[in-house]
Amino acid sequence: MKTYLCAYFGSTVLSLITTPIVIRVAWWLNIVDTPGIRKVHSKPVPRIGGVAIFVSMMGLVIPVLFLPNVIGDSFRLVQSKVVALLVAAGFVFLVGLVDDVKGLRVRVKFLVQFIAALIVCYAGIRINSITLTESLVVNFGWFSWPLTLLWIVGITNAINLSDGLDGLAAGISAIVCGVIAIFAIHSGQVVMAVLMLALLGSLTGFLFFNFSPAKIFMGDCGSMFLGFTIASSSVMCSTKSSALVGLALPVLVLGIPIFDTLLSILRRFLDRRSLFAPDRSHFHHRLLALGFRQRHVVIIAYVVTLLAAGLGMFMLVTRNAQTMIIFVCTLFLLALTFRVVGSVRLRETMAGLKRKHTISHQAKQEMENFEKVELYFRQAKNLDQWWQAVCFAADKMDFVSSVLPLTQRDGTKRTLVWENGEKDIRVDEIIKIAIPIRDRRAGPALNLEVQIHANGSLESAGRRWTLFGRLLEEYSIANLAK
Repeated sequence: MKTYLCAYFGSTVLSLITTPIVIRVAWWLNIVDTPGIRKVHSKPVPRIGGVAIFVSMMGLVIPVLFLPNVIGDSFRLVQSKVVALLVAAGFVFLVGLVDDVKGLRVRVKFLVQFIAALIVCYAGIRINSITLTESLVVNFGWFSWPLTLLWIVGITNAINLSDGLDGLAAGISAIVCGVIAIFAIHSGQVVMAVLMLALLGSLTGFLFFNFSPAKIFMGDCGSMFLGFTIASSSVMCSTKSSALVGLALPVLVLGIPIFDTLLSILRRFLDRRSLFAPDRSHFHHRLLALGFRQRHVVIIAYVVTLLAAGLGMFMLVTRNAQTMIIFVCTLFLLALTFRVVGSVRLRETMAGLKRKHTISHQAKQEMENFEKVELYFRQAKNLDQWWQAVCFAADKMDFVSSVLPLTQRDGTKRTLVWENGEKDIRVDEIIKIAIPIRDRRAGPALNLEVQIHANGSLESAGRRWTLFGRLLEEYSIANLAK
């Protein structure tokens, strides 16, 4: 117990000493986070607080693990796994620090997280099995690799995404560390208990400077390091216990970051945006939109996390079906919380899925029509055949009309005209476009005037016009025989 207390209070004191130094260095090197459209803060704030968290934790963990006592003996039994975890976490921290100082692409950080997770998996820290009941054990076999990789990378990014308000990510991570430490002590994993208590202490000291109004942000070096360490440690704890509670408990305590990340992915999928695209619809943004202040939003998140952790703790003293009931009920309460703040909207989600399906179907049909029309343009050998292909394209692409004024070699005027047979198209649904076309003869370009039926979707009209323009560019009049 003395070693546990030394690990916690020692890292707390070290964090209290280190964080002000990091703040001064950040200001000196101008490594600050400036206000912006996505930011809540209104003035520049240093953003490499993860350095203080990393130094405070490692400064206590490494000496404690080599003590000539029970903890040191336990460390030597799992030395390769713990060393792999700490080295991989250090690697993630360094890459996050580079991102805070110079900036890295999201895909680069994602790749680094994946490589670090591979190192941990290779060391033997994997979700090999889960014990549901005394007679029912699910062995994952080779699937333990992708499952563990998904868990580690997913939790790393979930913690990273939750770092949107002063003290939010640090406070939630501190609660998670405390819960995992209790579980580790309960299951006799003294090394993981020391690891989590040291990380908890470093976060405790850091929160004195990170809580609203924050004097420093943890940055990507802090959030990525926290997420990776917590995710890997939870896997290592569950590996020894193999019971459902080994992973179920971290899932519940990390409920806000996990639900927030999943809903963010769903929103971006429905909006047809990149999964890495920024937005302002996270859990804390919703609470801010409801009129809560930053400090109150963070406290609400703490309370919800502590409530989930408290309910999850009952799984330590229950068995089988009772454990599953507690897990499902707590998940339901978390989902209900997101529903109350407006993050979960079933009608909008269903409408978004329907809209996405309709747009995807339209795009597929338009591409099929384009491929049919392209055959006509390929076979066109003269102007008349080319115009027939234009008329066929206009018909297939739902155009209203197509007009091409010409001046023949003898100087006479000629106008090629195609019109849609429908007469009930409203004027406000027609888009008029004039397209310059290079002629085979020297002189000014021809002017093809087309009218496109919007048909209730400017996006669809734009795609059809783009495909039509591609045809005119690839199969130009200038390429026909004179």
